[in-house]
Amino acid sequence: MSEPMAGQAREPAGAGRILVVEDEPKLAALLRDYLRQAGFRVELQADGAAVVGQIRHQPPDLLLLDLMLPGSDGMEICRQVRQFSSLPIIMTTARVEEIDRLLGLELGADDYICKPYSPREVVARVKAVLRRSQPEGLAGGGLQLDALSYRAWLDGRELGLTAVEFKLLALLAGQPGRLFSRSQLMARIYPDDRTVNDRTIDSHIKKLRRKIAAIDPRAELIHSVYGVGYRFEQRSL
Repeated sequence: MSEPMAGQAREPAGAGRILVVEDEPKLAALLRDYLRQAGFRVELQADGAAVVGQIRHQPPDLLLLDLMLPGSDGMEICRQVRQFSSLPIIMTTARVEEIDRLLGLELGADDYICKPYSPREVVARVKAVLRRSQPEGLAGGGLQLDALSYRAWLDGRELGLTAVEFKLLALLAGQPGRLFSRSQLMARIYPDDRTVNDRTIDSHIKKLRRKIAAIDPRAELIHSVYGVGYRFEQRSL
């Protein structure tokens, strides 16, 4: 099934664009057809060595990335992309060892799907990750984020965040309930490999909490998990 079937939905001009990196032609075509049916624009790429350059030239809205690829494997592609981009990444693989799952997510992947999988499951996971990756206005509790200007408001009052503080808040608020380790936060906030440590993240979180509390002392948005990291969850004291 290399071409869309008759009667399939056309790709809306404003739909999200998915880059599917998969070297099995039949599987790649199947994923393309299901994603198009769901309203996405889809590009296929089979050569791992070409992926990073393609993303730099024209970033997609989401990267669906196979682990085992010719040219460059999915782990290395994920590592390189995270050095310059926070675009959502879903990794797929037939290798189910737990260490691979953990390593894939530690490198910055947003989700992980093991083969064999249902194409419908892939579409559902793509939609879920895209929903979580859009921070503007989705956090609730009167929190508004503007990714273009790096400005944030709580209950209509501007928080006055630095660029790093905004990136941290947008990352956490964009995926409510997800627990981020300090190393994951550092990799996302400082993708240029500069030298930072756990204390740097803790310091930024402390300042974020102070600015939130200055507007609403009852708001408790950023939660610590001792020895692990942080998550965003709306609560009132």
